[in-house]
Amino acid sequence: MPNAVAPASAASDLSRIAASLAGPEPLNWVITGDSITHGLVHTQGGRSYAEHLHELIRGELARTRDAVINTAISGHRLTDILDDWDRRVATWRPDIVTLMIGTNDMATGPGQVTVEPAAFAASLREFVSRVRASGAVPVLQTPPSIDVANAPGRERIIDFADAVRDVATSEDVIVVDQHARFTELGNGGVPWGLMGDPFHPNAAGHAALALELANALGICPEPGRDRTLPLLEAQVAMARLNG
Repeated sequence: MPNAVAPASAASDLSRIAASLAGPEPLNWVITGDSITHGLVHTQGGRSYAEHLHELIRGELARTRDAVINTAISGHRLTDILDDWDRRVATWRPDIVTLMIGTNDMATGPGQVTVEPAAFAASLREFVSRVRASGAVPVLQTPPSIDVANAPGRERIIDFADAVRDVATSEDVIVVDQHARFTELGNGGVPWGLMGDPFHPNAAGHAALALELANALGICPEPGRDRTLPLLEAQVAMARLNG
Protein backbone atom coordinates (compact mmCIF):
# COMPACT_ATOMS: atom_id res chain seq x y z
CA MET A 1 0.00 0.00 0.00
CA PRO A 2 1.59 3.36 -0.99
CA ASN A 3 3.08 5.64 1.70
CA ALA A 4 2.87 2.98 4.40
CA VAL A 5 5.83 4.62 6.20
CA ALA A 6 4.12 8.02 6.45
CA PRO A 7 3.21 9.16 9.97
CA ALA A 8 -0.05 7.54 11.01
CA SER A 9 -2.95 9.97 11.11
CA ALA A 10 -6.48 10.13 9.78
CA ALA A 11 -5.35 12.52 7.04
CA SER A 12 -2.39 10.39 5.97
CA ASP A 13 -4.54 7.25 6.09
CA LEU A 14 -7.11 8.84 3.77
CA SER A 15 -4.29 9.83 1.45
CA ARG A 16 -2.98 6.26 1.49
CA ILE A 17 -6.40 4.89 0.60
CA ALA A 18 -6.81 7.39 -2.24
CA ALA A 19 -3.36 6.60 -3.64
CA SER A 20 -3.99 2.87 -3.35
CA LEU A 21 -7.36 3.08 -5.11
CA ALA A 22 -5.65 4.94 -7.95
CA GLY A 23 -2.85 2.35 -8.20
CA PRO A 24 -2.59 -1.14 -9.67
CA GLU A 25 -1.80 -3.19 -6.58
CA PRO A 26 -4.70 -5.22 -5.13
CA LEU A 27 -5.95 -4.45 -1.63
CA ASN A 28 -7.32 -6.64 1.12
CA TRP A 29 -10.27 -5.07 2.94
CA VAL A 30 -11.36 -6.60 6.27
CA ILE A 31 -14.74 -5.49 7.57
CA THR A 32 -15.47 -6.65 11.08
CA GLY A 33 -17.83 -6.08 13.97
CA ASP A 34 -21.02 -7.55 15.41
CA SER A 35 -24.45 -8.50 14.01
CA ILE A 36 -24.96 -5.16 12.29
CA THR A 37 -21.88 -5.79 10.14
CA HIS A 38 -22.59 -9.53 9.94
CA GLY A 39 -25.68 -8.32 8.09
CA LEU A 40 -27.92 -11.37 8.22
CA VAL A 41 -31.60 -11.89 9.19
CA HIS A 42 -32.54 -8.23 9.65
CA THR A 43 -31.82 -7.40 6.01
CA GLN A 44 -34.44 -10.01 4.99
CA GLY A 45 -32.50 -11.07 1.92
CA GLY A 46 -31.23 -7.59 1.04
CA ARG A 47 -27.57 -6.71 0.85
CA SER A 48 -25.59 -5.68 3.90
CA TYR A 49 -23.37 -2.62 3.86
CA ALA A 50 -20.31 -4.86 3.48
CA GLU A 51 -21.85 -6.37 0.36
CA HIS A 52 -22.54 -2.92 -1.06
CA LEU A 53 -18.90 -2.03 -0.43
CA HIS A 54 -17.90 -5.18 -2.31
CA GLU A 55 -20.07 -4.09 -5.25
CA LEU A 56 -18.51 -0.63 -5.29
CA ILE A 57 -14.90 -1.78 -5.02
CA ARG A 58 -14.79 -4.92 -7.15
CA GLY A 59 -17.60 -3.91 -9.50
CA GLU A 60 -17.80 -0.21 -10.16
CA LEU A 61 -14.16 0.60 -9.40
CA ALA A 62 -13.22 -2.54 -11.38
CA ARG A 63 -10.71 -3.53 -8.70
CA THR A 64 -11.37 -7.19 -9.39
CA ARG A 65 -8.23 -8.44 -7.62
CA ASP A 66 -9.14 -6.72 -4.36
CA ALA A 67 -10.53 -8.98 -1.62
CA VAL A 68 -13.40 -7.68 0.53
CA ILE A 69 -13.78 -9.93 3.57
CA ASN A 70 -16.51 -9.70 6.21
CA THR A 71 -15.46 -11.35 9.50
CA ALA A 72 -18.19 -9.88 11.71
CA ILE A 73 -20.05 -12.24 14.05
CA SER A 74 -23.49 -11.63 15.56
CA GLY A 75 -23.53 -11.13 19.31
CA HIS A 76 -19.84 -10.34 19.61
CA ARG A 77 -18.15 -7.63 21.58
CA LEU A 78 -14.83 -5.96 20.88
CA THR A 79 -12.98 -8.28 23.26
CA ASP A 80 -14.21 -11.25 21.19
CA ILE A 81 -12.46 -9.77 18.16
CA LEU A 82 -9.27 -9.06 20.09
CA ASP A 83 -9.28 -12.61 21.48
CA ASP A 84 -9.71 -14.09 17.99
CA TRP A 85 -7.39 -11.64 16.26
CA ASP A 86 -5.66 -14.00 13.88
CA ARG A 87 -8.85 -15.37 12.37
CA ARG A 88 -10.82 -12.14 12.42
CA VAL A 89 -8.08 -9.81 11.13
CA ALA A 90 -4.43 -10.86 10.84
CA THR A 91 -4.74 -13.98 8.71
CA TRP A 92 -6.16 -11.91 5.83
CA ARG A 93 -3.11 -9.59 5.74
CA PRO A 94 -5.37 -6.55 5.40
CA ASP A 95 -4.57 -3.15 3.96
CA ILE A 96 -7.72 -1.54 5.38
CA VAL A 97 -9.66 -2.73 8.46
CA THR A 98 -13.06 -1.26 9.29
CA LEU A 99 -14.70 -1.82 12.66
CA MET A 100 -18.27 -1.15 13.75
CA ILE A 101 -18.76 -2.28 17.33
CA GLY A 102 -20.44 -1.25 20.56
CA THR A 103 -24.06 -2.39 20.35
CA ASN A 104 -23.33 -5.53 22.39
CA ASP A 105 -20.54 -3.97 24.47
CA MET A 106 -23.01 -1.49 25.92
CA ALA A 107 -25.56 -4.15 26.89
CA THR A 108 -26.58 -4.54 30.52
CA GLY A 109 -29.00 -6.87 32.25
CA PRO A 110 -29.33 -10.47 33.45
CA GLY A 111 -26.49 -12.66 32.23
CA GLN A 112 -24.55 -9.70 30.84
CA VAL A 113 -21.08 -8.62 31.92
CA THR A 114 -21.27 -4.84 32.19
CA VAL A 115 -18.54 -3.10 30.20
CA GLU A 116 -17.75 0.47 31.17
CA PRO A 117 -17.13 3.01 28.39
CA ALA A 118 -13.56 3.55 29.62
CA ALA A 119 -12.78 -0.17 29.30
CA PHE A 120 -14.39 -0.20 25.86
CA ALA A 121 -12.23 2.77 24.84
CA ALA A 122 -9.11 0.98 26.05
CA SER A 123 -10.00 -2.03 23.89
CA LEU A 124 -10.55 0.28 20.92
CA ARG A 125 -7.07 1.72 21.40
CA GLU A 126 -5.68 -1.81 21.47
CA PHE A 127 -7.53 -2.56 18.23
CA VAL A 128 -6.12 0.55 16.55
CA SER A 129 -2.62 -0.25 17.79
CA ARG A 130 -2.73 -3.79 16.40
CA VAL A 131 -4.07 -2.67 13.03
CA ARG A 132 -1.42 0.02 12.68
CA ALA A 133 1.33 -2.35 13.82
CA SER A 134 0.37 -4.62 10.92
CA GLY A 135 0.78 -1.74 8.47
CA ALA A 136 -2.93 -1.49 7.71
CA VAL A 137 -5.28 1.49 7.92
CA PRO A 138 -7.83 1.37 10.76
CA VAL A 139 -11.30 2.81 10.19
CA LEU A 140 -13.64 3.16 13.17
CA GLN A 141 -17.41 3.47 12.85
CA THR A 142 -19.83 4.49 15.55
CA PRO A 143 -22.82 2.14 15.94
CA PRO A 144 -25.99 3.53 14.36
CA SER A 145 -28.63 5.08 16.58
CA ILE A 146 -31.29 2.79 18.03
CA ASP A 147 -34.82 2.81 19.46
CA VAL A 148 -33.68 3.11 23.07
CA ALA A 149 -37.20 2.91 24.50
CA ASN A 150 -37.65 -0.57 23.02
CA ALA A 151 -34.09 -1.84 23.45
CA PRO A 152 -33.78 -2.49 27.19
CA GLY A 153 -30.20 -2.81 28.36
CA ARG A 154 -28.84 -0.66 25.56
CA GLU A 155 -29.57 2.77 27.00
CA ARG A 156 -25.87 3.72 27.05
CA ILE A 157 -25.45 3.99 23.28
CA ILE A 158 -24.48 7.68 23.39
CA ASP A 159 -21.66 6.90 25.84
CA PHE A 160 -20.31 4.18 23.56
CA ALA A 161 -20.65 6.24 20.39
CA ASP A 162 -18.79 9.03 22.20
CA ALA A 163 -16.07 6.54 23.18
CA VAL A 164 -15.51 5.69 19.51
CA ARG A 165 -15.35 9.38 18.63
CA ASP A 166 -12.96 10.14 21.49
CA VAL A 167 -10.60 7.30 20.57
CA ALA A 168 -10.66 8.34 16.92
CA THR A 169 -9.67 11.85 17.99
CA SER A 170 -6.97 10.83 20.46
CA GLU A 171 -5.46 8.22 18.12
CA ASP A 172 -5.99 10.36 14.99
CA VAL A 173 -7.93 7.62 13.20
CA ILE A 174 -10.52 7.80 10.42
CA VAL A 175 -13.98 7.75 11.97
CA VAL A 176 -17.30 7.25 10.18
CA ASP A 177 -20.02 8.63 12.44
CA GLN A 178 -22.91 6.33 11.57
CA HIS A 179 -24.69 7.24 14.80
CA ALA A 180 -24.78 10.92 13.89
CA ARG A 181 -25.92 10.12 10.34
CA PHE A 182 -28.75 7.83 11.49
CA THR A 183 -29.88 10.47 13.99
CA GLU A 184 -29.86 13.04 11.20
CA LEU A 185 -31.86 10.73 8.92
CA GLY A 186 -34.35 10.31 11.77
CA ASN A 187 -34.70 14.10 12.12
CA GLY A 188 -33.11 13.94 15.54
CA GLY A 189 -34.75 10.69 16.57
CA VAL A 190 -35.04 7.10 15.36
CA PRO A 191 -35.01 6.63 11.56
CA TRP A 192 -37.89 4.14 11.65
CA GLY A 193 -37.83 3.31 7.95
CA LEU A 194 -34.19 2.21 8.23
CA MET A 195 -34.70 -0.17 11.16
CA GLY A 196 -35.48 -3.89 11.15
CA ASP A 197 -35.93 -3.95 14.92
CA PRO A 198 -35.00 -1.58 17.78
CA PHE A 199 -31.24 -1.86 17.16
CA HIS A 200 -30.64 -3.62 13.82
CA PRO A 201 -30.81 -1.70 10.53
CA ASN A 202 -32.91 -3.22 7.76
CA ALA A 203 -31.84 -3.35 4.09
CA ALA A 204 -32.46 0.38 3.66
CA GLY A 205 -30.48 1.03 6.83
CA HIS A 206 -27.58 -0.92 5.36
CA ALA A 207 -27.83 1.23 2.24
CA ALA A 208 -27.41 4.28 4.49
CA LEU A 209 -24.44 2.68 6.26
CA ALA A 210 -22.79 1.89 2.92
CA LEU A 211 -23.27 5.42 1.64
CA GLU A 212 -21.70 6.97 4.72
CA LEU A 213 -18.72 4.60 4.67
CA ALA A 214 -18.13 4.94 0.92
CA ASN A 215 -18.29 8.73 1.07
CA ALA A 216 -15.93 8.87 4.04
CA LEU A 217 -13.34 6.69 2.31
CA GLY A 218 -13.62 8.35 -1.07
CA ILE A 219 -15.05 5.28 -2.83
CA CYS A 220 -16.72 7.18 -5.63
CA PRO A 221 -16.95 5.56 -9.08
CA GLU A 222 -16.51 7.70 -12.18
CA PRO A 223 -19.59 9.18 -13.87
CA GLY A 224 -21.15 6.58 -16.11
CA ARG A 225 -20.09 3.75 -13.80
CA ASP A 226 -21.78 5.07 -10.66
CA ARG A 227 -24.90 2.91 -10.58
CA THR A 228 -24.84 1.76 -6.97
CA LEU A 229 -24.58 5.02 -5.04
CA PRO A 230 -27.65 6.63 -6.69
CA LEU A 231 -29.64 3.44 -6.10
CA LEU A 232 -28.63 3.41 -2.44
CA GLU A 233 -29.56 7.07 -2.08
CA ALA A 234 -32.99 6.38 -3.60
CA GLN A 235 -33.51 3.39 -1.30
CA VAL A 236 -32.76 5.51 1.76
CA ALA A 237 -34.98 8.35 0.57
CA MET A 238 -37.91 6.00 -0.05
CA ALA A 239 -37.48 4.33 3.34
CA ARG A 240 -37.53 7.70 5.07
CA LEU A 241 -40.78 8.59 3.32
CA ASN A 242 -42.35 5.30 4.41
CA GLY A 243 -40.80 5.21 7.89
